[in-house]
Amino acid sequence: MRLPATTSQTVGPFFQLGCGTRYRSELAGPGVSGKRVTIQGRVLDGDGRAVPDAMLEVWQADATGEYNAQHVSLDAKGSDGSFFGFGRIPTDDEGRFEFSTIKPGSVSAPDGTWQAPHILVSVFARGLLTRLVTRMYFPEEPLNESDCVLRAVEASRRGTLMTKPVSADGELREWNVILQGKDETVFFDL
Repeated sequence: MRLPATTSQTVGPFFQLGCGTRYRSELAGPGVSGKRVTIQGRVLDGDGRAVPDAMLEVWQADATGEYNAQHVSLDAKGSDGSFFGFGRIPTDDEGRFEFSTIKPGSVSAPDGTWQAPHILVSVFARGLLTRLVTRMYFPEEPLNESDCVLRAVEASRRGTLMTKPVSADGELREWNVILQGKDETVFFDL
């Protein structure tokens, strides 16, 4: 017996059903010390079309370079001065996302050097069997030159990992995720 081939399909995404109550776009409450930043951007496919049903999961250190090791309730909103350092942000119908936090501090690298301030990002979207992992950096940071991860990325592609200041004070920044094509965001194998 021979069966005809069928198209492959991924399950979901059902982020709104599974994660909707766990979304957090405020990673640091108002009482947390550090420079406030708001990151806005879009998730786009290889043809420049919006991906309306994606979700970003972001992790970061606080302003002193420490990760939040406490198990903070995902239902908390950050209004009590808490630093969460973790968030899940959905995209809207135009592929847009936005989250607010503080600029992270430097963290140590495995080789004992210091990494440039960055935010770790996982991208979940339709058609992806596994998450995509990348980083978001701040172009004005002196440690970018010696960061072990940035040095491993071809110089011509590093710009895909850099936020772009939108406001003069640098508090509003843009960073887009491009899933494939000429300007594809750099993604890392785990």
